[in-house]
Amino acid sequence: MSPEEFRKNAHELVDWMADYLANPEKFPVKSQLQPGDLLNALPAHPPEKSEPDSQIFADFKDQIMPGISHWQHPMFMAYFPANSSYPSVLAEMLTATLGAQCMLWETSPAATELEQVVMTWLAEMTGLPDGFHGVIQDSASSSTLIALMCAREKATGFRFNEEGSNQVHPLVVYGSTQTHSSIEKAVKLAGIGRAGYRQIAVKPDFTLDPEALEAAIREDIRNRKIPCAVVATIGTTGTTAIDPVREIGEICRRHGVWLHVDAAYAGSALVLPEFRWMGDGLELADSLVFNPHKWMFTNFDCSAFFIKDTNHLVNVMSVLPEYLRTQSHGKVNNYSDWSIQLGRRFRALKLWWVIRSFGVDGIREKLRFHINLARLAERTIRNWSDSEILAPSHLNLICFRFRPAERHETDWNSFNEEILKRVNASGKLYLSHTRLNGIFTLRMVIGQTNVTEDNVNSALDTLMQVKNQINSEPPNRK
Repeated sequence: MSPEEFRKNAHELVDWMADYLANPEKFPVKSQLQPGDLLNALPAHPPEKSEPDSQIFADFKDQIMPGISHWQHPMFMAYFPANSSYPSVLAEMLTATLGAQCMLWETSPAATELEQVVMTWLAEMTGLPDGFHGVIQDSASSSTLIALMCAREKATGFRFNEEGSNQVHPLVVYGSTQTHSSIEKAVKLAGIGRAGYRQIAVKPDFTLDPEALEAAIREDIRNRKIPCAVVATIGTTGTTAIDPVREIGEICRRHGVWLHVDAAYAGSALVLPEFRWMGDGLELADSLVFNPHKWMFTNFDCSAFFIKDTNHLVNVMSVLPEYLRTQSHGKVNNYSDWSIQLGRRFRALKLWWVIRSFGVDGIREKLRFHINLARLAERTIRNWSDSEILAPSHLNLICFRFRPAERHETDWNSFNEEILKRVNASGKLYLSHTRLNGIFTLRMVIGQTNVTEDNVNSALDTLMQVKNQINSEPPNRK
């Protein structure tokens, strides 16, 4: 492809991208494909000869797009969002064009130093206590794994790294029954093992119970196990429950246990002064993660990981072969020593672009708008005679279910499951679910970048239409 052909094709793609981002609603929010549809439609073997870009782009639109669920669709209210924005996309285009591998300061000084600047900005924007130092990771899952490896080495005096798992007593990591599954995965990957993961009971509001945590730690100490780390959550995936960080942190301090705070989604709301209460006690934490790629309009992947002791982090993560030694070593941050990956993308550019384009006030305005829309939806759902809110709604997630009087209580779980199935099959709205105390729970997250009040009202109307349709049908007794 010549530079002239690239320019022509790029203009065509950008025109399509602009149209797509301006009107994603022309697509069904959730892909309507069935398993194997695309596999069966694509050639079994690669082309021997070059194919024209016009044909490749046409096939993208005709074959690939039907298999995409549209996370930038304003009716995407499932899971937590993976938000994007125009400034983020522009910066990502530049990142792809530069193609820089930013593993060391030497390989692109601007990438390293810009990352240092934007992470300092984020710490200021979110009101983090003094002493935290930030680095951009690919995901909260990787950030948590790094935190647990740091905790592991602190607990064992670096014996685990040097001697392996057989030379130390069993380690234990603690989270609540609502903690994200990535914590269990990180416990396994860090070599601690699933047997070393304790899920602590939660209170009725689904927050971790500090008394139960204290009791579990004391019991493990009596049994000659080593309490290694506690993961507190600011905004659990199921309900956005806010764990009591200060109480948990004080327990960790008493027992010399690493405290990692998972704020992957809700951490963005710390930008709002009225939500700083969520971070009470963060000065007691050793590490923290939140994802600007979830709710700060910076497209995936961009995970902000903060840690107190960077020397400890480097000692855990760094391996320095001769071919990576440079004249600047020891004078600058080499973020490959702060990460699992040696190779690193220039992620800081899009975060820098987003913060400058929106401004802190603009980010706050949009977050508040999303939260206010969620309050509107919650009030509407509460006013429905046959609905029930199942968890406190701190931010922009509503957990609820229908309890139709016409049906027996034993049918309610299957009734709500059928609602979810039909709503998602409609292509008009995309929701997800969880189970709370055995109850099948519908989750509605109102946080897509450009969602409007009209979208929220349309989502509520769709829910009512589907609910009424199912309610008019006789129960399916099996």
